[in-house]
Amino acid sequence: MKLLADFLPVILFFVTFKIAGRDTEAAAAFANDHFGFLVSGGQVPGDVAPTLIATVVVIAATLAQVLWLKARRQAVGGMLWASLAIVSVLGGATIWFHSETFIKWKPSVLYWTFGAALFLSRLVWKRNLLKLMMGSQIELPDSVWQRLNLAWIAFFGLMGLLNLWVAYRFATDVWVNFKLFGGIGLMMFFVLAQSLYMARYLKDEPADGQAAEKAGQ
Repeated sequence: MKLLADFLPVILFFVTFKIAGRDTEAAAAFANDHFGFLVSGGQVPGDVAPTLIATVVVIAATLAQVLWLKARRQAVGGMLWASLAIVSVLGGATIWFHSETFIKWKPSVLYWTFGAALFLSRLVWKRNLLKLMMGSQIELPDSVWQRLNLAWIAFFGLMGLLNLWVAYRFATDVWVNFKLFGGIGLMMFFVLAQSLYMARYLKDEPADGQAAEKAGQ
C-alpha cells in the first residue's frame, strides 16, 4: 500500500498527461480557464497544456499526501518533504514559464537529492542512512550496509542522468512513458536485486524444535 502511495504522483502525472494530450486545444482552453492566472502572460500554449495540467495535478497530489499524513498524526518522511519542495519549485516554474524543461528536471534533481543525502550522511556525519532506516528490521554486517549504501548512491546518480538523456533526446510523450514504466520498472528491479544480495547475509533463525532443545540443555 505504501509503495502505491509513493508512486501515486507519478501515476497521476502519466494519466493526466495522456488524457489531456488527446485534445490539446481543449486542454489549453481548460488550463486557461482554471490556471491562466498562474501562467506568465495569462495564456497556455496548446503544445504544453497537457504537461502543465499534469504538473498541477502532481503538485496537488504530493501536497495531499503530506496533509493526509499530518491529519492522521503520522510522521512525514524526509523523502516526501524533499519531493514536495522540488516539485513545487520546478513544477511552479514549469507552470509560470509554460515550459516543460523544469518539470523534466524534477526526477533528476530528486534522484540526486536522495543520493547526496546518502553520500553526505556517510561522509560528514559518519552515519549510514540505510542502516538507520532498516537496521531495526534487518541484521547485516557493517560492510554489507556500506556496499548497499554505495549501490544506492550510484543508482540514484545514474537514474538522474538517464532521465535527462531521455528528456532531451526524445519527445515529451516518450519521456512521460519512461517516467512511469522505465523509472518504476528500474527501481523495482534494483530493489529486487538488493533483496537477493541481502538474503545471502541474513542470519537464519533456529527452528522451534532446535531452540527448545538448546534451551533444555
